[in-house]
Amino acid sequence: MQHVYDFNEGSLEMKELLGGKGSNLAEMTRLGLPVPKGFVITTATCIDYLEHGEELDSMTQSEINAALIRLEESSKKGFSDTENILLVSVRSGATISMPGMMDTILNVGLNDANVACFAQITQDERFAYDCYRRLLQMYGNVVYGIDMKHFDNILNQVKRNKRYSQDFELTADDLKDMISQYKEIYINLAGKAFPQDVKAQIMGAVEAVFKSWNNDRAKIYRKLNNIPDSIGTAVTIQEMVFGNKNKESGTGVLFTRNPSTGEDQLYGEFLLNAQGEDVVAGIRTPISINRLNESMPEIYTELLDMTNKLEQHYKDMQDVEFTIEDRKLHLLQTRNGKRGAKSAFKIAVDFVNEGILTKEEALLTIDPESINQLLHPTFDEKDLAQAELVTDNGLPASPGATMGHVVFDAVTAKEWSALGKPVILVRHETSPEDIEGMSVSEAIVTNHGGMTSHAAVVARGMGKCCVAGCDVLEINEEQKSLHYPGGSLVEGDIISVDGDTGSLYVGAIQTRNSDLDENYHTVMSWVNDIATVKVRMNAETPLDIQAGLDFGATGIGLVRTEHMFFQPEPLRELRRFILSNSDKERKDAIGSILIHQQGDFREIFELIQDKPTVIRLLDMPLHEFLPNSKQDIELVASQQNVSVEDISQRLTGLKELNPMLGHRGCRLAMTYPGLYLMQAEAIMLAAIELNSKGIAVKPEIMIPLVSTERETAYLREIIQVRIETILEEHQVQVPYTIGAMIETPRASLIADKIAQHSDFCSFGTNDLTQMAFGYSRDDAGKFLNQYVNEGVLTYDPFQRVDEEGVGALLKIAIENIKKVNSTMKLGICGEHGGNPKSVELFASLGFSYVSCSPYRIPIARMAAAQSAIKLNQ
Repeated sequence: MQHVYDFNEGSLEMKELLGGKGSNLAEMTRLGLPVPKGFVITTATCIDYLEHGEELDSMTQSEINAALIRLEESSKKGFSDTENILLVSVRSGATISMPGMMDTILNVGLNDANVACFAQITQDERFAYDCYRRLLQMYGNVVYGIDMKHFDNILNQVKRNKRYSQDFELTADDLKDMISQYKEIYINLAGKAFPQDVKAQIMGAVEAVFKSWNNDRAKIYRKLNNIPDSIGTAVTIQEMVFGNKNKESGTGVLFTRNPSTGEDQLYGEFLLNAQGEDVVAGIRTPISINRLNESMPEIYTELLDMTNKLEQHYKDMQDVEFTIEDRKLHLLQTRNGKRGAKSAFKIAVDFVNEGILTKEEALLTIDPESINQLLHPTFDEKDLAQAELVTDNGLPASPGATMGHVVFDAVTAKEWSALGKPVILVRHETSPEDIEGMSVSEAIVTNHGGMTSHAAVVARGMGKCCVAGCDVLEINEEQKSLHYPGGSLVEGDIISVDGDTGSLYVGAIQTRNSDLDENYHTVMSWVNDIATVKVRMNAETPLDIQAGLDFGATGIGLVRTEHMFFQPEPLRELRRFILSNSDKERKDAIGSILIHQQGDFREIFELIQDKPTVIRLLDMPLHEFLPNSKQDIELVASQQNVSVEDISQRLTGLKELNPMLGHRGCRLAMTYPGLYLMQAEAIMLAAIELNSKGIAVKPEIMIPLVSTERETAYLREIIQVRIETILEEHQVQVPYTIGAMIETPRASLIADKIAQHSDFCSFGTNDLTQMAFGYSRDDAGKFLNQYVNEGVLTYDPFQRVDEEGVGALLKIAIENIKKVNSTMKLGICGEHGGNPKSVELFASLGFSYVSCSPYRIPIARMAAAQSAIKLNQ
């Protein structure tokens, strides 16, 4: 196995082996762009290293040493060359971008012997010792695990003593003194000296980057973004170029289009006399990339030409890192740029209009989950006009509008969020260690850093609102307070954050839903043309149904009729039916419930009109309808005019040890068939009423929780007889179908037999997952996170359908159903219908439609279109 590849040996197609960074550097080298020389140690080497005792084997070390010799030759520099010293960066680079989660070390190769020589070669002593100071700092933190605060304390103390405001004001003598103190930190805290041997430095750095694949922040990021632990990271070793060499040098990060709006212009920031970490870490607030056209117009023009070439080649918006050394441009990285959903839709439309992408290719550039961002609220204009402004000088780093309690650290953010409090994480600047706190916060606010800082990039990736660079805020993280020109705030105070404008406000401001713009509607029209799997909604309330229709649902895939019984009067009548020992009482109760049910279905049909509507007959354990508290039992006894003792005795007789596997769904109807017959009658009476008004409703009546052929056959027969009787009495014809809900493993295995008595089948993947795993949905949360964290499960099977087990049951069921009825309509009505990865599986299995909650519909629609494209590739 080859462990090391020079840039000129690789290409974009080798991404899984060379990682995103390494394969892109190889591709840019192949395109003839100005990329500093280097090589990549593969992702496979990382996995091998981590699985075999975290030790570089002799073969890998030998290949690295050989690559270093080639690097000296190709760069015409040497680690011990007295005229042209070679220094390198050692960077991580996984196949899937994980910005800031793993480790990087710059200026590797400097030591006590060559730093003075480096100063002489560059004729800049201050520059040389600044590079050495940075190396000691990063190497100590990354390789030896020394907390960065020990180095920062020395740096800040020197700046205070000398009254410096910027790092570049440090003199060569200042830096030499700091370096001596840094070396003492190594001895005192690490128990060892900084390695002077260059090869030892490099090997230590490589091992540290490999180990960083399993640091806490990287593992949390992978979990949040569904990135597998098994892919590992590559390590890129690259010739250093120096943005901190002088005032004719600099470094920057840019996007080829605006990542928030999609506007077609360079968007980014740079710093003069700085290294890349200064920009992304948020230590200094950078300058807009447009200002580069003023200070170095020839470099700006060169950047425009190169970024246009990269966009055309990669067919996507690019995120580019660059360094200028003595007015010479070098490209250090490119990757497909992370963007907000609004930007993604505009870029997709523009790329199609510009002929860069086809509609199908453009759709594949959009992350379905990111569509949530388009549904983010904005502040109500009237309420906003009354609000007290904290500041409007922040940078709008990630869109949205929200409110929450101010907190100043990630730990507090997690604790308060767990208690149900919305929080706003306020920091000088965020670091990768803040990832968990960021993930639970409503928004992130920083007073350092810019649009490409850690806070901004991670927030956009999470779909979180973010305002960065609020330099008017004086934040005291230790005292948990902040001051602004008009006042102060302490931990727990409520603020509102506008990620679209960069403004902060005191108190809570009302929000309203954002408008979906023309680009959204254009892209979703492509979705309609391409998707083969239809998307319906799970809904039964007018508000949810209207939302689903607004988001493009093709019908209702699940009306949960049990939700209709929690209004006081229907609940009272249902309890009367269940608890009564009198046939007359039960008949009277059914009669009262029928009136309510007919009204409920009428309301649904009036909204859904002629779109298909799957109505699930009652499917809820009895205990959820019955009184529990002493007060409720007394109320029911009073309503039914019986004693509390009688009600209590009846409740004892109905009590179940495991109600979710007990007397529910079709089993309840087998005992009390009158319930399902009443519901069928209510559905048809409402349909007849609407049909008489010229609205051709299409009820699809679903029998839930079937496990045997006989259950299905018996219940279908009695329901059909009741419906036909009603239609005959009214002398009308209303189209309807009766189907089965398959949600038990047994039903999946005998689906062909169930299908013989069904017009359609819909799979309840929530219950199917529960029964396939033997996990209680209500209790599994106590251990599922642990299972995912420890790799027992790759993901939560209640969030994304389990492909290996539940997917196998689905496949068996569908194959058997197709043998009975090759054209049968097949649906999914669990919340998995709104999960993109699950939708992809359902599409591959041949489902007709998926159904999900209204606000997941646009996500499911996009996933359905992407699945169709992939299946046709």
